Amino acid sequence: MADRRLQVFYTVARLLSFTKAAEELHMTQPAVTFQVRQLEEYFNTRLFDRTHNRISLTEAGQKVYEYAGRIFELYSEMENVVKEMTGDIGGAITIGASTTIAEYMLPSLLGDFRKKYEEVVIHLKVSNTEGIVSMVENNVIDLGVVEAPVGNKNLVVETCLMDKLVAIVPNDHPLAEKEVVTLPEIMEYPFICREEGSGTREVIEDYICHADGCKEGLKIAMELGSPEAVKGAVEAGMGISIVSEATIEKELKLGTLAKVELDPPMERPFSFVHQKQKFRVRVMDKLLEFARNYCDQEQMA
Repeated sequence: MADRRLQVFYTVARLLSFTKAAEELHMTQPAVTFQVRQLEEYFNTRLFDRTHNRISLTEAGQKVYEYAGRIFELYSEMENVVKEMTGDIGGAITIGASTTIAEYMLPSLLGDFRKKYEEVVIHLKVSNTEGIVSMVENNVIDLGVVEAPVGNKNLVVETCLMDKLVAIVPNDHPLAEKEVVTLPEIMEYPFICREEGSGTREVIEDYICHADGCKEGLKIAMELGSPEAVKGAVEAGMGISIVSEATIEKELKLGTLAKVELDPPMERPFSFVHQKQKFRVRVMDKLLEFARNYCDQEQMA
């Protein structure tokens, strides 16, 4: 309903990139450029300075950006009020989730939500925890779900549930017969680790920092970008690892991996993170309410 030219301009101004704006808006870059030029023609002034393959807002562009933000906030408030009166739940929402959550938690949650609210369109972006927090900070996504603590105090962070982590080893590994393993024992073997910026890696590194007599660190043999890759490397005998217990249900049933409890236990929060907007689209409030109930049921299971 809001002016399309203004929406496109606002996205370019927020990201300071025509390319990134085109990706986010699912448009071609020439189409994005055309919309911005139309708005510049309407105001009869340049809104962006373009130099050395970089763009920045002109003084007029900065003013348009500020007013556009206020316009979209008022639009959201109006939409929420009308939908509250009619009881309608619809529209689109963009969610970002760290890899573990996107692969093992969100499919069932979002599937159940869509069954209840069929008019809602959900876009999902997947990255590591660091990337998801950055997307929330830059308003690329409406809601993030992450697997590590969030340091930005300007964001709203709400713990959904606590996730248990365990050691995984090949079935013929010396640790496979143990019920419990300590960190010093794990540090004797090659370790398969997630990449920098991963919530799982951050939690493991914090666990090491607070463990007694563990100043040397892990013998990292490989750094991989997903839980599936980590499990595959462990199954192949390339090392051992620590992963979310929620990610290994299939492997335990098939008997392709052995799970060993950690001593002391290791847990980390799965959390919702979003901006402190005064007004949010109603569908986001409904999704948060639905997700809280889902997490409560999972915690009790």
